[in-house]
Amino acid sequence: MGAANSVFAQWTLLGWVFVLFLSELGLSKTQIGLLLSIFPLSGVLAPFIGPSAARFGYKRTFLVFFGLRKIVAGLLLFIPLVISRFDPRITLIFVFGVVTTFAVCRAIGETALYPWIQEYVPNSVRGKYSAADNIFSTLAAFLAVATAGYIVGRSTDLDRFSVLFAAGVVAGLISVWAASHIPGGGPRGTSQRAALGESLSIVGRDADFRRYLIGVGLITLTSVPLVSFLPRFVKEQLGLSPGHVILVQAGTLLGTLLSSFLWGWAADRYGSKPVMLAGVSLTVILPACWMLTPQRGALSLPIALAVAFLQGVANIGWLIGSTRMLFVNVVPRQHSSRYMAVYYAWIGITGGISQMVAGRILDYSGHVQGRFLFLKLDPYTVLFGAGILLPAVSSLALRRVREDGGLSVLQFAGLFVRGNPFLALESSVRFYFAKDERTTVSVTERLAQAKSPLNLDELIEALDDPRFNVRFEAILSIARSHPDRRLMQRLSQVLDGDEPALGVVAAWALGRIGDPGGIEPLRKGMSSQYRSIQAHCARALGSLGDAGSVPMLLHRLKSETDRGLRMAYASALGKLRVAEAVEHMLEFLRTSEDRSTRLELTLALARILGGESGFIRLSRQFPTAFGTAAAQALESLGKWIERNGLENDLLVRRIKACADAFDHEDLGLGITLLQGIIESAPRERISEAGTHILDGCARGLSGFGLARPEYVLLALHALNGERRSKDRRREA
Repeated sequence: MGAANSVFAQWTLLGWVFVLFLSELGLSKTQIGLLLSIFPLSGVLAPFIGPSAARFGYKRTFLVFFGLRKIVAGLLLFIPLVISRFDPRITLIFVFGVVTTFAVCRAIGETALYPWIQEYVPNSVRGKYSAADNIFSTLAAFLAVATAGYIVGRSTDLDRFSVLFAAGVVAGLISVWAASHIPGGGPRGTSQRAALGESLSIVGRDADFRRYLIGVGLITLTSVPLVSFLPRFVKEQLGLSPGHVILVQAGTLLGTLLSSFLWGWAADRYGSKPVMLAGVSLTVILPACWMLTPQRGALSLPIALAVAFLQGVANIGWLIGSTRMLFVNVVPRQHSSRYMAVYYAWIGITGGISQMVAGRILDYSGHVQGRFLFLKLDPYTVLFGAGILLPAVSSLALRRVREDGGLSVLQFAGLFVRGNPFLALESSVRFYFAKDERTTVSVTERLAQAKSPLNLDELIEALDDPRFNVRFEAILSIARSHPDRRLMQRLSQVLDGDEPALGVVAAWALGRIGDPGGIEPLRKGMSSQYRSIQAHCARALGSLGDAGSVPMLLHRLKSETDRGLRMAYASALGKLRVAEAVEHMLEFLRTSEDRSTRLELTLALARILGGESGFIRLSRQFPTAFGTAAAQALESLGKWIERNGLENDLLVRRIKACADAFDHEDLGLGITLLQGIIESAPRERISEAGTHILDGCARGLSGFGLARPEYVLLALHALNGERRSKDRRREA
């Protein structure tokens, strides 16, 4: 329906074609403004028509008058005949009669259409529905405008308009047939007198509706005449031909087409208000863009097309946001007919007044010429000035309309400046089109790459997917995203659920994200019935630096018998640098048979001493060059002692001898000499934790020798602790 009706509108009375037709008939701007004002002013009939439309049925009322206006539009074909036989006054009366009859039919039909739309379109997808409807309508309008531009530009007689009028009527009749297949809109019983009285007093009782009407009215006062008279501005001031004038309208349609889905998607997801106000904000800058467009130059057409494109983006953003707010937030469904009647009448009044006043202003300012600063003054300057001022004022009223759960305009704008919005939107679209599990998992991984809040809903939806692998991948993707309250809540729910495989990953993700909001659910997870979840919660609490969990972790390290859990507690305490855990961790290290467990325990102890990066660097060298790495670490320590004049000749000699032994791969001798270095190390210069660790290393080297190279690694790290500490203080 929408696509066919869009063609009808563009080729008959509701497009730029009709404005150009009136201009060619020789009508003044005042006369054109008066004629165009009839369309909106007929909306004052709505409060009187609404009750009857409800009783007769919204669908039947709409179809009858929707069809009648197509037939009335066909009377435009007789205008050339009237011109040839009668004087211009009769022609004007005939055009006035056609326009008036058409406008009345349109007003009655649309009075029934608004409550019918509220009935058959669910609120949850109203933004997307509006976007889809606008996309198809705009595509049709785009083709219609391009065709009209070609036809209008090929000749100068009125017959070219008659061709468009005739084709438009055919398209209009097709739209009537399509509308007849839409469900709903049945008759409703209502009292005409009670409904009319309710409609007339409703504005005073509903503050949100009143604010909405004020805001929409101020926008209408400027947007309607700007749209109506813009073709003449483009033709008269920019110096473009009639064909190019219609081409500029195609730029507006292109902006509408390319941005409709984004606006509709955003309105359903983030609320009507931010989309509506974003559209208003863009609307405010458009008049200034038109005033700054070069006139009668080589760049006039391309810049006009660019501004028209932006106008299409702004207009559809405003339309989708304001319409969704009207249906979802402002108008109660049970009083739809009454509210909509008042709304339609108000829009009609403001739109009609704006057309008449704008036409009169343009006629009175016809001789305005000059320059103010960098702006060129012309007859349209006053109209453009109002187009900046009134929408700015309207936003103040619209901001106060209540909407639950919506974002502010700044929050909405912030969504598009964090991460990669283009990748985010592209991956969101791919997510909804993904069918099989492999593709969905791949797209879910891609959602995290954008690092944009625009993907949050898709990530949450992926967590509810019935496929385990998709949910698993969603948690991994959330872990790579920026912290968000909703994501943290959903991860907490997964952690608290009955799927230990996912709970483990959720615990890891809460630690990986690094947000303090994950601490409480992780503490709760420490009481999970699943040991794997307890272990990962402990590790995550260590990653988050939760000092409040230290007493619990220490107690569990001392009392726990499960070696996997003990390892998790030790790892967390190491990250938290809890010196009280050293003795228990050394005992755990002594009794551990698994090499990977011993390496992680060694790292946990090293973290308590600090300098993790140096420890990791040394540990990476040990598997392939054990002796060389140990020798280099000892030589570096010896040089530092000499350079800082610590005057411990015995210790320096032992360090050099030990380094030589390791360098010559005499590992047994090197370990024996390292034990001597530990014994002669100045304990007063080493922290208490470092002293306990060195003693534990000495015992380990004595008991295990080369079988436990972790003790060599840890001892070298502990011996270098004083050097690292002094170097950090000197750098500070």
